Amino acid sequence: MAHSRSAEKRVRQNKRNRIRNKSVRSALKTQIKKFHAAEAPARDAEYRRAVSAVDKAAKRGIIHPNKAAREKSRLSRAMNGPPRGSM
Repeated sequence: MAHSRSAEKRVRQNKRNRIRNKSVRSALKTQIKKFHAAEAPARDAEYRRAVSAVDKAAKRGIIHPNKAAREKSRLSRAMNGPPRGSM
């Protein structure tokens, strides 16, 4: 239980931010899944959307910059490397 007005306000802010962050993280995961599921013609556009979503989430502080770099590296490898499950 919050003991001061400022602590009560932080509780309200944290709740609001948690909901927004959860929504952004969920949308990010969905975008990455769309990229992996995309066929050849739409794959380039989905790649750009996924990388953009990762960058925006990192810029807003929703995911750590290192996680963003790791996700972008994985997306890039999937885009340029051999198809998934071929090895």
